[in-house]
Amino acid sequence: MEIVGYVGAIIIGVILGLIGGGGSILTVPIFVYILGINPVLATAYSLFVVGSSALVGAIRNAQNQLVDFKIGFIFACPAFIGVYIARRFLLPAIPDELFSIQGVIVDKDMSIMIFFALIMFAAAFFMIKGRNESDVSEVISYNYPIFILEGLVVGLLTGIVGAGGGFLIIPALVFFAGLQMKKAVATSLMIISIKSLLGFIGDIQNFDIEWKFLLSFTIFSILGIFIGIYLSKVIEGHKLKKGFGWFVLVMSIYILAKEII
Repeated sequence: MEIVGYVGAIIIGVILGLIGGGGSILTVPIFVYILGINPVLATAYSLFVVGSSALVGAIRNAQNQLVDFKIGFIFACPAFIGVYIARRFLLPAIPDELFSIQGVIVDKDMSIMIFFALIMFAAAFFMIKGRNESDVSEVISYNYPIFILEGLVVGLLTGIVGAGGGFLIIPALVFFAGLQMKKAVATSLMIISIKSLLGFIGDIQNFDIEWKFLLSFTIFSILGIFIGIYLSKVIEGHKLKKGFGWFVLVMSIYILAKEII
C-alpha cells in the first residue's frame, strides 16, 4: 500500500503540471485511505505536498513568463490569511465528538472527510462543466474587493480540507482578472504554493510532523510535476480535465458512502 501511495504522489504532480489544479484533491484520500493517516494530520501533510509541488510548477511557468505576479500576490495574501486561521485556530477548536444521530457518533475526522467529499463534488462540477475562453475579456481589470473576498474564502475552505483550491482560483482569475487560460493556470500554481506553504506553518505548531516520510512523498509529487509539465507540451490539459472531473465525482461519492454508510 505504501508503494501505491507513492505512485499516487506522482499522479498528483502529473495532474497539477497538466491542468494546474485538481490533483491536490487526491492528496488527502491517498493519505487517509491508502496510507492510513489521521484525516486532520492528512490535511496538514497535504498542504505541504501541494504547496511544494505547486511552487516548482510556478517557478517553471515564471521562466516562461506565464505568471502574473501582481494578481497572484493580490489573491495570495488574503488566501494565506484564510488558510492560517483555519489551520491554527478553526481546526483545533472543533471538538472530537460533534453530535450523535440514533446512537451513531459524528466525530471530527468523519466531519472533515464528509466536508472534503463535498468540496471534491464542487471541484468535479467545475472540471466537467469547463469554461469558454472566448468569453474572457482581453482587458485585465483589477477587481480588488472580489479578489480579497474570494481569496479569504478559498483560504478558509482549502485550509480545512488541505486541498490547493485551483478549481476555485482559476475561474476567478479567468473571469474577474481577464487572464487567458495558460496564465490563469500558471498564476494559480503560484497562489497555491504561497498559501499552502505559509498555511502549513500553523500546523507545525499543532502537530508532530514526520518529516522523513513527508519529504519523500513530496519528492515523488514534484517528480510528477516535471512529468506533467513535459506532457503539457504534447497533450492539451483541458481535454483531460473533464475525464478527471468524472473521476473526482466518483471519488467524492465513494468517500461520502464510506463515511456515512
